[in-house]
Amino acid sequence: MRATEPLLPRWPALPWEEWHDTANTLHMWTQIVGKIRLALTPMQQHWWNVPLYVSARGLTTSAMPVGAEYLDIEFDFVSHELHFRVSTGAIRSTPLTAQSVRDFYAGFQESLAALGLNIPIHPVPVEIKNPIPFAEDTEHHSYDREAAHRFWRVLMSAERVLQKFSSGFVGKISPVHFFWGSFDLAVSRFSGRPAPPRAGADAITQEAYSEEVISAGFWPGNGGYGKPAFYSYTVPQPAALPQTTIRPAAAGFNPQLGEFLFDYEAMRQEDDPDAALMDFLQSSDEAGASLSGWDRKALERPAGSRYAPSLRPKLQSR
Repeated sequence: MRATEPLLPRWPALPWEEWHDTANTLHMWTQIVGKIRLALTPMQQHWWNVPLYVSARGLTTSAMPVGAEYLDIEFDFVSHELHFRVSTGAIRSTPLTAQSVRDFYAGFQESLAALGLNIPIHPVPVEIKNPIPFAEDTEHHSYDREAAHRFWRVLMSAERVLQKFSSGFVGKISPVHFFWGSFDLAVSRFSGRPAPPRAGADAITQEAYSEEVISAGFWPGNGGYGKPAFYSYTVPQPAALPQTTIRPAAAGFNPQLGEFLFDYEAMRQEDDPDAALMDFLQSSDEAGASLSGWDRKALERPAGSRYAPSLRPKLQSR
């Protein structure tokens, strides 16, 4: 796509039934790249060292230390390439085309070797049922360029609203980041209090939910729901949360998933999709935080306010 070509709408259509094969393949590809980030970065609370990030062309690892240098890897959903960039100046790019996970993984390893890098990873996907080792996976082999591009455009728009939503919280909060294990874009707010241990949780889940948290984000339809949606959930979940009404009217609590949902297509049909999404994020967060007894006065401020009121006059005078 050239810079002069018309862009897609801010919120393009993304029907799951039309691109789920590509999404499932891309999920495995992002896990391969994401595991490099897991291997190269020091452990951070709630696994914040492992996600990918939305970039101006796709999804990126951001810069990762490797020896005395830095490496970044980026899915480019404009030119449909996978870029490897090293701080030495070395660059390698391979095309994103319809190919099996097995072949993608082999080409990925070849690119690392060509750059003089040997980065061992656990070569099996996580957070899915019946995982197939990357080197054996010929089941997932689809890549629809237009669908991948649309997905990235949705992630861009979702991140923009989530960033504005994040500006209304002054407590502990995660970046807006893309978790390759669950294949969703998310941001999480914390009350500052520890959460009770989750019964039967593995070490990964226990760390992720070690503190009281409200997470919100977007997933494209994977995980069994079957359509793209925005979500919000509170851990631990207050008993009264499922009966709580939130805004807008099209959003509500899904008892099967145990979280608030706002279907993507319903949001697209709103007169002002950005405002409707912000209303969903704020009202679902208000419900979870209020019912959980969070100190909202200490943790919140008006979303979109750039500086603390006490600092604004000093900064404006500079």
